[in-house]
Amino acid sequence: MSALTRWADELAAWAIDPQLLAAAPESPYGFPAGLFGADRGAAATHDAVRAAAPRSVLDVGCGGGAASIPVGAPELLGVDESAELLARFAAAAGPGTRTWRGRWPDIAGEVPAADIAVAANVVYNVPDVADFVRALTGHARRRVVVELTDVHPWTSMAGLWRHFHRQERPGGPTAELFGEVLTELGLAWEARSWPREDPWREAPADVVLAFTRRRLCLPASRDAEIAAAMVEFADVRPRTGTTYWWPGSARA
Repeated sequence: MSALTRWADELAAWAIDPQLLAAAPESPYGFPAGLFGADRGAAATHDAVRAAAPRSVLDVGCGGGAASIPVGAPELLGVDESAELLARFAAAAGPGTRTWRGRWPDIAGEVPAADIAVAANVVYNVPDVADFVRALTGHARRRVVVELTDVHPWTSMAGLWRHFHRQERPGGPTAELFGEVLTELGLAWEARSWPREDPWREAPADVVLAFTRRRLCLPASRDAEIAAAMVEFADVRPRTGTTYWWPGSARA
């Protein structure tokens, strides 16, 4: 089985039981906007972007700009599906920043090329990763940089899901498989893995609880039970991430 097929199949395996999803008080998808500040980026990703000395950076799935704003490029372009996050990105990046709302690569034709195209913590939401990667490559004059956690971010809740729903959750895809995808696409990539900080480290306890409840498709009436289970089934594995980069193909 090809790496591209495995990637799509392993992402599809994360689909939530339709009955659980229908009974959920709110959508389990998405993240609190406060997690996407420009100060939360990974140094390895910033280094990979800066190494190409960009004057312009296209940030796909930009969120609050953590992967691009700290680099200090004169021109920033942001793409995201969330109007709220695009507003945060533009406010933090400053005058002259341009933004596009929509899903990549659906709106790629509307977006100009840049020296660097970066996408951080996005690809686990992309079943058709080939089109996503090709569009990034075609929009980068010098380099493409992609950051992802080494395992799917929902794997940390496997114990909680098993406890509340008596269901097993998938283990993939992984950053390693993403490297195989890039090889299959004929890209000459390099990579650096690094220890990753807990994104919830400084978040208020009530925000973490509310997010966990939402992910578990449970009502607020079970908050006490959820809080206790979060302690009992805490994921204590070291958190790691990987930053990949490869040459872009856009014309200079």
